[in-house]
Amino acid sequence: MERWLGRVSELLYSVMRIIFGLLFVCHGAQKLFGLLGGKAELSNPVMLFGGVIEFFGGALIALGLWTGYAAFLSSGEMAVAYFTVHAPRGFFPIVNKGELAVLYCFIFLYIASRGSGKLSLERIIWGKGR
Repeated sequence: MERWLGRVSELLYSVMRIIFGLLFVCHGAQKLFGLLGGKAELSNPVMLFGGVIEFFGGALIALGLWTGYAAFLSSGEMAVAYFTVHAPRGFFPIVNKGELAVLYCFIFLYIASRGSGKLSLERIIWGKGR
């Protein structure tokens, strides 16, 4: 399996980065614009700031532009969200409904460490992207 998938690992990584970035954009759109079943929470500065990070950070991650910075900031936001919102409700993420925050936190940390990948604007514009 690894030999077959290894041949397309760069493509799979880029697809994963794009999907997680777009999913994060959706969370930001909920907070900022009240779209996709969300409620715009512009009067709450924490939610507004989170929505901005999620919307624009997710877009940058999906596009593969300044990916490391956007992913690192997004990872940090999810760590803060987990420990301030979810952890007080219980120790285990499955109990405190924090699974998504944990997943985003570590996926974005991985993306920050790995870079934009081959299917990215960074590669098109600057010829970089690993």
